[in-house]
Amino acid sequence: MQPPARPPLRGGRPRALAAAAALVALTPISACAVANSDDTGTTGGGEGTLRIVLAQEPPTLDPCDASLTATGAVVRSNISEPLIERDPTSGELEPLLATEWHRTDPTTWRLDLRSGVTFHDGQPFTAEDAAFSIDRAVHSDVACNVDGYVFGGTELDVQTDGAAALTVTTAEPDPVLPLRLSFIEVVPRTTSTDAKVRTPVGTGPYAIDKWETGVSIALRRNDSYWGDAPAYPRARYVWRSEPSVRAAMIDNGEAELSAALNPEDATEDNSVAYPNNETTALRLDGTQPPLDDIRVRKAIGMVIDQGAIADVLFAGLADPAAQLVPDGVVGHNADLRAAPPDFTAARALVADAADDGVPTGKRISLIARNGQFPRVSETAEALQYQMARLGLNVRIQMTDSAAHLEYQLRPFPKGAGPVALLIMHGNQTGDGAFTTSQYLLSDGPQSTFGTAALDERIAAAGALSGDRRQDAFAAVFAAQNDDVAQYVHLAHMRGLLGRSADVRYEPNSATGDELRLADVRPAHRKGS
Repeated sequence: MQPPARPPLRGGRPRALAAAAALVALTPISACAVANSDDTGTTGGGEGTLRIVLAQEPPTLDPCDASLTATGAVVRSNISEPLIERDPTSGELEPLLATEWHRTDPTTWRLDLRSGVTFHDGQPFTAEDAAFSIDRAVHSDVACNVDGYVFGGTELDVQTDGAAALTVTTAEPDPVLPLRLSFIEVVPRTTSTDAKVRTPVGTGPYAIDKWETGVSIALRRNDSYWGDAPAYPRARYVWRSEPSVRAAMIDNGEAELSAALNPEDATEDNSVAYPNNETTALRLDGTQPPLDDIRVRKAIGMVIDQGAIADVLFAGLADPAAQLVPDGVVGHNADLRAAPPDFTAARALVADAADDGVPTGKRISLIARNGQFPRVSETAEALQYQMARLGLNVRIQMTDSAAHLEYQLRPFPKGAGPVALLIMHGNQTGDGAFTTSQYLLSDGPQSTFGTAALDERIAAAGALSGDRRQDAFAAVFAAQNDDVAQYVHLAHMRGLLGRSADVRYEPNSATGDELRLADVRPAHRKGS
């Protein structure tokens, strides 16, 4: 995937948003000075400490939760490492703690492991540790995030074969098992299986030095690391919820890298754009009238102006979407494209539904999360306006993270009525199976409804590999649009990474989920 062209940043004047622009106040937020931003590193190239400012404090540093964005940004491939890693640009699987892997029969995979690797505490890495890490992530009572997201309750039989090999067997053939294993971070077999750990031990290029709750997380370089040594001997994470504050910390030399800047705070000097795997969409609850009528759901999709939303509200840092996965993910359907709004045809569909007794005037709750993405409230207002032009009665409800999560995951709140939920989906795996199992299956944890026919197509696609897998999942996404219409897709997003001129680092589609510190170099160093 080629990097996107850089859109205009601070001071740019995007095109008008047609009728929806009348509702949207696009007031720039100026960067502000940062108080109490403790600086423990050096400036002018960061020879001592690499300083990173995150949007929030990680809820956990347990490696089995590394698929959580806030945790993975610190832990994944910094503190701990997986057996196999996926190249975020090519999508190819590459060796890490496993050097080779192959299928020995339809349900069994053998992995040969790297020798000469030690954990931060000096213990040697062996097949027993690899087997333990898989069992802990998938089978224990620790409630690891990777279990539900990647494995979905799948039972695995893991056996060691000496100190440097193991076999993993599944009940049914699983052509993407190596991809699933790439989400399991390896920990020593002495790690607790009763609770999540606060100070994880791994094999990565950095080790935990100190986590001062509410203040910072400090890492130190692992001088016994088996791979190339990172440039910085120390790293320090702090967190600031306001994007303007994070931008000011880059501008003022208080941080070298920052998560997620807003377009109005970004300049050519303090940021770089990158594809961040996130797709925004409206999830329509098809179990409640009037959204239980496919004509109403399709009509909503026909009036949303994805192009204008991407251009103005997302400041050009997005591409109009017609499916839940972007280009580069197995199953992305290149034939699905966002169409211009067609109010005439959409109003006819709603009128037909009303003539058949569908209560099209019943109030719909459009629920979004504060801080979900830049200009989220203005986006909700634009969607409300466009839906109202169909005669639909839409009320916006802005929530915090906890309340939004109640609507996002099963079991959904009872008695909420018809809900249009503004969601963001990031496919970290690069394979459509992990989107469809969560968002499109009838009983998927983030799906409100579905059809038996679509469920069968998803199951059949998951058993395939290669081009057949790509084509089957592409057909699933087309069928969602034609036969189910649970989602009104908005945009495939691009992020803005705050980056000081003192460092060299090129973000990729995985950067938002795993910020690899070993890839960061001082800008002035020869050969960097």
